[in-house]
Amino acid sequence: MSTPKRAMVLAAGLGTRMRPLTNHVPKPLVKVRGRPLIDHVIDRLAAAGVELVVVNVHHHAALMKEHLAKRHDLEIHVSDESDRVLGSGGGIFKALPMLGGEPFFVHNADSIWVEAYGRALPRMMARWNADEMDALLLVASLVNAIGYEGAGDFLMDADGRLSRVPEQRLSPFAFPGVQIVHPRLFDGCKSGDFSINPLWDRAIARGRLYGVRLEGVWMHVGTPDALARTEEYLAETLPA
Repeated sequence: MSTPKRAMVLAAGLGTRMRPLTNHVPKPLVKVRGRPLIDHVIDRLAAAGVELVVVNVHHHAALMKEHLAKRHDLEIHVSDESDRVLGSGGGIFKALPMLGGEPFFVHNADSIWVEAYGRALPRMMARWNADEMDALLLVASLVNAIGYEGAGDFLMDADGRLSRVPEQRLSPFAFPGVQIVHPRLFDGCKSGDFSINPLWDRAIARGRLYGVRLEGVWMHVGTPDALARTEEYLAETLPA
C-alpha cells in the first residue's frame, strides 16, 4: 500500500499566546535550540520521505514566504491566507488542490518531540490503511507532554479506533497536531473558516478515526513558558 509523500503544515495562526515573541515574527519562526519551529517540522517530514509540503500562512506572511523560499531539500508550496484565517479544517480544505488527491500528513507548526524508540511518522505510515481509515492521528500520553494544558482529547481501543471522552471521564491521550488524512474526510465541505473537529466526529461515527501512540516526549511550544520548558528539557536530554 502506498504511503503518504505529501504534507500540509498548519502555520497560519496568530500566535497570540506566544506574545511578545510573535509581535514581530510568526510563531513558526520562533526558534527552539537556535532553529525555527517550522524547520524542525519540515526536517522531520523530509526524513520520513515526504517530498512535497504545503504551508499555510497568515500572520507576518511575507516573513514566512521569505524563510520557506530558502529551503530546497523538498518541494514547498504556500497556501496564502493573508486575507482571512480559515481554521484547521478550512485551511486544509483550501489547500487540497495542491495535495494531489492522495492521503497526506497534516502537522501543526508548534509541535515537536523526542523519540523514545522507533520513529513516529514512519510508524504512522506503516499503520495507515486507506481502506479502513479516514484519518490516523498521532496521540501522546499526557504524562509525557510538556507545554500542554488540556485534559486530553481521545480514548483509544485495542484496535486503535479513537472516540471522544465521555463526561466525567479522563483521557490518557492528547492530540499533538499530527495526522494522516484521506481527502474524503472533507467530502461535502465548502470553503470558509471551519474546524476539523466535526469531521473527526463524523469519522468516529463511521468507525474510521484511528490513532497511533507517540513513543516519546511531546512538546507543545505554544507559550513563552512552554518554550522555556522545552529548551530546558532538550538541553538536559540532547546536550549539544
